[in-house]
Amino acid sequence: MKTTSIKTILTDTLTVFWGDWLDLRVRILPVASAGLVSPVIYILAFGFGLGSSLPKPAIGGNYLEFMLPGMVALSSMTVSFSGTVFSICGERLFTKTFEELLLLPVHPLALHTGKMLAGIVRGMLTSLSVILVAILFTQKLVFLSPLFLLLIVLNCAVFAGLGVIVGLTVKSLESVGLYNNFLIIPMSFLGATFFDPATLPLGLKGIVYLLPLTYASIGLRAAAYNMAKFPWYSLPVLLASAIVFSLIGARLFSTQQD
Repeated sequence: MKTTSIKTILTDTLTVFWGDWLDLRVRILPVASAGLVSPVIYILAFGFGLGSSLPKPAIGGNYLEFMLPGMVALSSMTVSFSGTVFSICGERLFTKTFEELLLLPVHPLALHTGKMLAGIVRGMLTSLSVILVAILFTQKLVFLSPLFLLLIVLNCAVFAGLGVIVGLTVKSLESVGLYNNFLIIPMSFLGATFFDPATLPLGLKGIVYLLPLTYASIGLRAAAYNMAKFPWYSLPVLLASAIVFSLIGARLFSTQQD
């Protein structure tokens, strides 16, 4: 019986995801390039501009190489979160088709996971674009290792899951802007994307390590340049965060009224 329930949830998840994929597949190029502008600007301004005057970092050949994994983490976070939020908000607040989704005879966890999978795909499309830019700048293929890609998927899962929660709870697009300004933007700069958190004072280090993006950034950096010091704890932290957000999202779906 338990095996049957799991199979049903997986089937329902793919059904929900397929509905989003039908819309997403005709916009692959815009989605892939949606989160590319900010990372490229950061790379040019900080990697080539500011980075040329900085000493060699502890990991990576220069500051440009040091920050590139952080840019991949940043782009995967931003697009997974914002794409998921605006997809759900569009259905809830504008097209009014979200009620049809709630009427589907599927498990609430399948509703959340299906939407989260669509967010993961959005984040991966943009991340692969940033990885292509990183390879062009560094001439290194380390950004395509299986562990590097696994970390991106987990990071996308965390922020797509968070995006589902926000999309289900906000009442207007102005509220989405508040989440972006007070959560995503600060995390973009404090999530170890531009610096090594090991160099911070203890108090600030404690704050930085509360952010899931930090574990993605330091994990991606080590996976690319220094596997001997890979923070294996980053994998269970990101996985646990994604699971917690999934359970919260499933709970919200089960009580959603609009």
